[in-house]
Amino acid sequence: MEHNEQDNAEETTPTHSEVTAQEQTQARDVDTDSQAANESQSAGTAETGSETPPAAPAQPGRGGGEDFGQMFEESMRSVQPGEIVRGRVVNIGPEFVTIDIGYKSEGHIPLAEFRQRDGQLTVSEGDEIEVYFDSADSDQEGIVLSRAKAEQFRIWRDIEEAFNSHTPVNGSIVGKVKGGLRVDIGVAAFLPGSHVDIRPIRDLDQFLGKTGNFAILKYNRARSNVVVSRRAVLEQERAALREETLKVLEEGVILEGTVKNITDYGAFVDLGGLDGLLHITDMSWGRIGHPSEMIKAGETLRVVVLKFDVEKERVSLGLKQLVPDPWGSVTERYLPGSRVQGKVVSLADYGAFVELEQGVEGLLHVSEMSWTKRISHPSKLLSVGDEVEVVVLDLDPAHRRISLGLKQVSPNPWETVRATHPVGSRIHGKVKSITDFGVFIEVEEGIDGLAHISDLHWTRKIKHPSELFKKGDEVDAVILGIDVDNERISLGIKQSAADPWVTLQQEHPVGSRINGKVTSVTDFGVFVEVADGIEGLIHISQLSTERVEKPSALFEVGNVVEAEVIHIDPREHKMGLSVKALRRSEERAEMEAYLQREREGSRFSFEDILGEELRLDRDDGDPQKS
Repeated sequence: MEHNEQDNAEETTPTHSEVTAQEQTQARDVDTDSQAANESQSAGTAETGSETPPAAPAQPGRGGGEDFGQMFEESMRSVQPGEIVRGRVVNIGPEFVTIDIGYKSEGHIPLAEFRQRDGQLTVSEGDEIEVYFDSADSDQEGIVLSRAKAEQFRIWRDIEEAFNSHTPVNGSIVGKVKGGLRVDIGVAAFLPGSHVDIRPIRDLDQFLGKTGNFAILKYNRARSNVVVSRRAVLEQERAALREETLKVLEEGVILEGTVKNITDYGAFVDLGGLDGLLHITDMSWGRIGHPSEMIKAGETLRVVVLKFDVEKERVSLGLKQLVPDPWGSVTERYLPGSRVQGKVVSLADYGAFVELEQGVEGLLHVSEMSWTKRISHPSKLLSVGDEVEVVVLDLDPAHRRISLGLKQVSPNPWETVRATHPVGSRIHGKVKSITDFGVFIEVEEGIDGLAHISDLHWTRKIKHPSELFKKGDEVDAVILGIDVDNERISLGIKQSAADPWVTLQQEHPVGSRINGKVTSVTDFGVFVEVADGIEGLIHISQLSTERVEKPSALFEVGNVVEAEVIHIDPREHKMGLSVKALRRSEERAEMEAYLQREREGSRFSFEDILGEELRLDRDDGDPQKS
């Protein structure tokens, strides 16, 4: 019987999954240890069996009064050595347990074979148990029994049945060996690392001490070789669950699942033999930095199926969809102009995001944080976690946007400035900064105005404001304009003094003479400085009464020139001069003077002549004189 079982065991091959050559070698290492342990146990049994057992107590019913027919029937049922037989525990002694197997004599088994690891006995007097009938000693009328061998036969029989029927066996993981784990299923079995779990496992120590079911991949009784798989059992269980899950899986259905693993972009949830992806964007209506902020591996979740691809068996899951979208009713709770409380959840270069409620955030732009301070970065004023009061500036539910303002919580100082400093009023302030295009002057604390480079001096040509001012200088200026909406004030420094162009126009109107010094000679004319910083242009056509080809032929820089003012525009700061007009004016003046003299001379002679003629006429007609 034993030889037949061994032959059958040697012919077995793996059926559940393949085992690599390396794993087979590792399994043989475990087998060697197991076989050595079995041989040691057998040897121990033999040695223990060689001890002189205590005398068996007399059994009732075996006296000379027994019926001959009964004795004959018992002899027909007598057991034979080499079999597993059932016997009854008739006595438990300090060293041996006496077993009656219905043979002509009783057997004795060492007490140690009935003790568990904790020292507890597994039998009591009167129990019926299976034992192995090893041999019979005809000379001493004794028999050799073994509980351990019976257990081994039973275990190997169960292993064979489990292998043939593809059913799992129960066992405990008791140790770690090269390439896998050692499992106690009654005999030592090898569990390859690749068959520990469905997913690859790096740390096998976490499985030590655990019990569970294992599939028999391969066994060889002669070599005490058993290879098992935990993965095959899990896959079988998972396949069964998967079939059940597919029966109810459809878009919109709510299921329970277990979080298998978490990634940066989401989590995979086991729905029962089938995994679904719960993306980070579908976990919460609010902001999430990482999925681990909301869920943990091994946690059970209720999720809704958002999308199911039957062909690819891909499932998209949602968690936030189990609760209403808060943006659907934000117009009822956040009216433009209303004040609300919120918490700063993140900062960016351009502003801060404020959470008003779970799933609803608004943007507080950096330009809406302070009326007067120039904030280079939101972190200068706010920190993540700060509780703030803000004003709702704008609401766009369709695009899930809310614009918030922090400075609007306090009065607008620009409105105050407009009331206290109307256009045309004078201020006295300090130069706060200088730029290429002008200087900023403090009007009030935190509020600066810009004096543009063109409003720094009436006549002087300025390449850079630093030619006239430096930071910290105190200056007088005039308010030229206030733009409350854009928070700008225009200032003029030159306007605090009289405009020399207006004065010049009053002193030298068109037609008047003016003297000046040539400052530059160009192809189109000559520039003449007629006052400090004020120049007029004598166009080439106005340089002489005669045609001029080159102004440089007549004038040089530094020459003093007298010309007539023919045009002046104080607003545009332009002045036109003419030597030609001056000469013609002089000629007209001389002509008028001459004509005046001529008129005066002609009028004297005529009167004189006329008077003399009248006198002569009178004399001729006077008789007395005749």
